Amino acid sequence: MHVRHEEVAGFAAGAEAMLTGDLTACAGSCGPGSLHFINGLFESHRNRAPVVLIASQITSDEIGFNFPQEVDYARIYKSCSVFCDEIRTPAQARRKTAMAAQAALSKRGVAVLILPIDVSKAHAPDGPAFAVHVSQPVIHPCDADLDRIAEVLNAGARIAIYGGSGCQGAHDQVVALADCLKAPVAHTSRAKDFIEYDNPFNVGMTGVIGTAAGYHALMACDTLLLLGCDFAWRQFYPDHARIVQIDIDPTHLGRRHPVEIGVVGDVRATLEALIPRLTPRQDTSFLDDCVKRHEDAFRMLDKRATVGRGGAIHPQYLAQLIDHYAADDAVFTADAGSPMVWLLRHVRATGRRRTILSLTHGTMANAMPQALGAKKAAPNRQVISLSGDGGLSMLLGDLITAIQEKIPIKIAMFNNGSLGFVELEMKVEGLLNAYTDLENPDFARVAQAIGFYAQRVERAEELEAAVRDWIAAPGPALLDVVTDRMELVMPPKVELAQVFGTALYSAKAVLAGRAGDVWELVTDNFP
Repeated sequence: MHVRHEEVAGFAAGAEAMLTGDLTACAGSCGPGSLHFINGLFESHRNRAPVVLIASQITSDEIGFNFPQEVDYARIYKSCSVFCDEIRTPAQARRKTAMAAQAALSKRGVAVLILPIDVSKAHAPDGPAFAVHVSQPVIHPCDADLDRIAEVLNAGARIAIYGGSGCQGAHDQVVALADCLKAPVAHTSRAKDFIEYDNPFNVGMTGVIGTAAGYHALMACDTLLLLGCDFAWRQFYPDHARIVQIDIDPTHLGRRHPVEIGVVGDVRATLEALIPRLTPRQDTSFLDDCVKRHEDAFRMLDKRATVGRGGAIHPQYLAQLIDHYAADDAVFTADAGSPMVWLLRHVRATGRRRTILSLTHGTMANAMPQALGAKKAAPNRQVISLSGDGGLSMLLGDLITAIQEKIPIKIAMFNNGSLGFVELEMKVEGLLNAYTDLENPDFARVAQAIGFYAQRVERAEELEAAVRDWIAAPGPALLDVVTDRMELVMPPKVELAQVFGTALYSAKAVLAGRAGDVWELVTDNFP
């Protein structure tokens, strides 16, 4: 795939690797060319996607003399790679290429091969047949550790399970464990695809973008089992519960919060060995309370997924319509910020759908490029990008890539005329929003000029028909939807500091002659 900006290639390669589990490669020219990959590859690396970058370098004789377009790639890329080295002679080419691919696949990350132009022109001599070997060992804790875990879980009264992306492939085992322990199952945003569907014990996410039920399950439990979970925000862990952690990466054990027992193991294999050691529970009171809270929380979220006052379009309503009309095996991407929140909260997991998001790196502009890579990897699946107006604007030129490469992605733009999540963070801190306004063009007309099917929607009563037509369009399609700028992303628990900060913002806004903004914020979110 030929792209207009190398950052797009870094995003796209990572999305393809995440979707297929296979190695994906990208390549760039000397100097700025291969430097432009950096943010896309940082994202891919933090998503643990196996990607190889072939970074062209100036001729070997000029390295170290500040030659035009000379860049020290090794110093730059070592912070976002599992392997970074230069092919210094033609005889090294096969061996180092095999090493790079081996590292990317086994360590799950980005590998960088630096290739000086004189070496790339040379003939590679015959040599030993170095190759890549991919192994998938089954790992679980020893019997003594499994017995210790079972002892803690059997002693618990209010047990909660918190699953992360390490639960991929272990859905049935997690559900069986929850049934045995009568335990609610909360999950990280990265684990949505693997835990949420067909799970009567699911209580959603915790954290800033979670819901009240997931938050309550973790904070009210007396025993917490972390499964393949490396959730970073310490304030969302319980202070007084006994915590057991199971993770395939030993460096994850106890690094976010102190744990009583930490063991290395695949979630699936470990649970299969652990469940027979557990005493099945009959008391469902804690589980029932958490599940009811989950149902209540989603009823509250659904109230916002409706037509707004005066025909305004709530972003939740757009996300819910996309969920309704999207295929059961669709692949979704979303820009970091509010589009990501609406996707996680209002688009259902089915067991066949996949979501690709910037959760650890938290970058803007990821959604459209990742959709390009996902669609190339899965041409027979529907691929939908939930893009923000700020994010899409950053890499707008690569809409041309979708046309030139004939990649029929669907882009839904949440056009609120602002850097919405940044604006929200400023308000919560008691600051007047500054430099978050976006003076946007008519993105539908821009997309049409490039060759997209495109439509702009400004009123809620027009939205459902527009979503239906946009998804059914045969080629690349963009839906530019003007959404309510004042819509808030409400956390599962509102802290006093957030209330004070928002009140301080409101006072400053009134004094600055922006009382209308405060009135709109209140009436839109607290009718």
